[in-house]
Amino acid sequence: MNSPKVVVEGLCKVFGTSPKEAVAMLAAGATKEEVFARTGQIVGVHNVSFDVKEGEIFVLMGLSGSGKSTLIRLINRLVEPTAGKVLIDGRDVASVPRKELIALRRKDMSMVFQSFALMPQRTVLSNAAFGLEVAGVGRKERETRAMTVLEQVGLAPFAEKLPAQLSGGMQQRVGLARALAVNPSLMIMDEAFSALDPLKRKEMQNVLLNLQREQQRTILFVSHDLEEAMRIGTRIAIMEGGRVVQIGTPQEIITNPADDYVRAFFEGIDTSRYLTAGDLMQTDAVPLMQHSPQMDASSVAATLNGSADYAFVLDSERRIRGFVGRDALGSASPQLNQIECIRRSTPLDDVVERVVASRAPLPVVEADGSYCGSVNKTNVLNVLTRHRGSHV
Repeated sequence: MNSPKVVVEGLCKVFGTSPKEAVAMLAAGATKEEVFARTGQIVGVHNVSFDVKEGEIFVLMGLSGSGKSTLIRLINRLVEPTAGKVLIDGRDVASVPRKELIALRRKDMSMVFQSFALMPQRTVLSNAAFGLEVAGVGRKERETRAMTVLEQVGLAPFAEKLPAQLSGGMQQRVGLARALAVNPSLMIMDEAFSALDPLKRKEMQNVLLNLQREQQRTILFVSHDLEEAMRIGTRIAIMEGGRVVQIGTPQEIITNPADDYVRAFFEGIDTSRYLTAGDLMQTDAVPLMQHSPQMDASSVAATLNGSADYAFVLDSERRIRGFVGRDALGSASPQLNQIECIRRSTPLDDVVERVVASRAPLPVVEADGSYCGSVNKTNVLNVLTRHRGSHV
């Protein structure tokens, strides 16, 4: 990941006639409800700071009224901030002149909303090319570019149809194509798939993930659906009462929810399927030995230390060479057994399959092959019991 694409610093938005009083109350620890009761000012967003890295899908999550939609409107400055900064590629959006802001929205930033907002009298192709038309691109070039994007989202055969002739899922693809056609470096998607039925929604998530693998755009995605956030988010920020209460990868948030509000999102959801080998592993359950030609039964015995059944053998770069078991203690030159490694990022279902088939614990390795921990049947069962609970 590269440098941050978006940096948000101390962002605050109060709706009302005397925001300064509200900001002072918030700074003193008042809640948005207390501010409203005392001043009548409505707190949209308070003291929010985070950055979005180039090429990631950053999901903003929260219940209705948590401030997530206000926050993205502050980021593209459809709403003026009360305090704080929004930097996009190092430029402070809150202080750029109106003309530069319009150019930024046309060229660098695209939005996709929950309502498809397509123009009913225009064809799919003409709708997809609309952003380019507004930007002054000639007809031939804009239609060529729009057609390329329609192919990417699987709509090329429908280019001459009108929106009314398409299903809801297909209309949302047109909305996505229109946003992509201007080739933005930042896409903001506000509850973009929430009007779709569950099957269509999953289909659109797949379209987005496939495009993302090829194009690596920076995407700010607003959702109130945890499953959606877990599925598409590189990182997730959870909002409550205008504040960000936790930011992390899906795994970090599942493993260490910041508070009861965050924990409540997981009610009724089997979170175990978002876990990876890295979440299941133990770092000190299996003894480690340095690989050397002088390895003998006594060094194995010393490593196993009386209670362990196995030891992993590592080379000088902490890569796994194999394992030795208790059966090696009776031989002069212990036998090094081969063992397969599991990558730290391997999803739970693959881990379960491989652990169940192995009599020994399995080593977990980083992307570069270096050892970082081990998993065994007991780890997996404990984690499954904890996460699935009543959902098994």
